[in-house]
Amino acid sequence: MFMLTGEYNHQLDAKNRMRIPAKLRKELGDDEYYFAKGSDKCIYVFPKEVVEAQFEKLKEIKLSEVDKQKGLRAFAKSFVPAVEDGQGRVILPPELRAHAGMGKDDKDLVICGAVTRIEIWSKKVYDEYFKGEDENYDKLIFNLGI
Repeated sequence: MFMLTGEYNHQLDAKNRMRIPAKLRKELGDDEYYFAKGSDKCIYVFPKEVVEAQFEKLKEIKLSEVDKQKGLRAFAKSFVPAVEDGQGRVILPPELRAHAGMGKDDKDLVICGAVTRIEIWSKKVYDEYFKGEDENYDKLIFNLGI
């Protein structure tokens, strides 16, 4: 069971490397996890077990479901295994940085837990996305239906 939560400010180094915060890294479990394009211009980080469970569900999409097949292809081709160096740093691939709206000099990141995944955001995109969150907090929480 995953409990990926919290919000962390980080920066990419000059070689576009970063570290997953220790609390989140511990929750990821083993050394195998994946980056993928996320919604709303973020990068998803999935533990191996979550990827396996999601792919099992995706296997049920019929070849005749053209719109779903296109979504499946777009999602699946964006997955990249995360490879840590000896110091626990990972490189964010250029295509994922571009997807997340991270320019060449855009080094400020927000990393947050989203229960079964981690999300990596450009700080600029993140701040814009959550603008007004405090005023709308009750509505956001009530929409969860919990």
